[in-house]
Amino acid sequence: MMALVAAVDLATGPGTGFLPLISLGPAFAGLAGGWRRTAVLGAVALALCCVLGYYDGLLQSRRGFTAIGSVAGVTVAGTLAGVARRRHEAELASVRSVAEAAQRVLLRPVPAAAGHLRASVTYTSATAEARVGGDLYEVVITPHGVRVIVGDVQGKGLEAVGRAAVALGAFREAAHDEKDIVTVGQRVERAMAREPHDEKFVTAVIAELSPAGGALFLNYGHPAPMVVRADGSVEFPEPVRFALPLGLAAHGAEGPAPFTVRFGPGDQILLYTDGVTEARDRHGAFYPLGARAGLLDDADPSAALARLKADLQRHIAGPFRDDAAMLLLRHEPDGSKRDEGFTGS
Repeated sequence: MMALVAAVDLATGPGTGFLPLISLGPAFAGLAGGWRRTAVLGAVALALCCVLGYYDGLLQSRRGFTAIGSVAGVTVAGTLAGVARRRHEAELASVRSVAEAAQRVLLRPVPAAAGHLRASVTYTSATAEARVGGDLYEVVITPHGVRVIVGDVQGKGLEAVGRAAVALGAFREAAHDEKDIVTVGQRVERAMAREPHDEKFVTAVIAELSPAGGALFLNYGHPAPMVVRADGSVEFPEPVRFALPLGLAAHGAEGPAPFTVRFGPGDQILLYTDGVTEARDRHGAFYPLGARAGLLDDADPSAALARLKADLQRHIAGPFRDDAAMLLLRHEPDGSKRDEGFTGS
């Protein structure tokens, strides 16, 4: 930019008044580079301005002083902005490292192999700077079977993250201790009820999966799970009795009635939050999850889920407007023979 301005100034002479445009060099450097680069380019621009001013005979005129002052002012402003941006980037990196630590504690990687199951999870926060949000998930291997939870906290921000932590902490403890999945749900409900009563709630699905018993569900006002059969057919099983979300037990409504879904070899269950099914394209159409079930036809559950997430991203064609979590569980009869690993994204 500075070379172009210098060439034009030399070609047209002092009458055109291009000399102050030399300040564009440090101005663009301040936008794209660090403060040191801005200061160096500013010094080069200032020297070039003096040389051109001498060549044009403007060093003793008001126009020459104005041009030199413009270059010096833009250089100082760009350097100070670069220092402030560097400090902000360091603070943002620190915040992100804390968020990553919080994610590892709150949303742990799920076991890739859990008994007769293979599992994979993906999570996307609607807040660009955040790694965690109001959605939650967990897979726990217990003596009573594999127990899972997927939920969505009302609201966003730190308050939603705090409520997600309460729900997950209660579930992790109860899933190991309680023989009955209904009691697991009741303990999570009591933990939520101990929080300050402000009508905030958590929709959730709690499930227990075993080779003999299939899939046993409790649905607390959450979107129905998607069951993809080995033959490719798709089901969205609904509870026999709908229940209020977790955290609203004070209203006196009955808890959810457990219901069982057949879950055999080759079948898959996708648990998800409403950030998936309520995602809209530019025309306002919701994401057709059931019609996209064929994307899960991959030997690797993680690859299958990655394909589904990529398709969801294409549907939105922009940033996520809500947190979106998906947990894929696949029934494989030889799953108990695999070593347990961990997977998640």
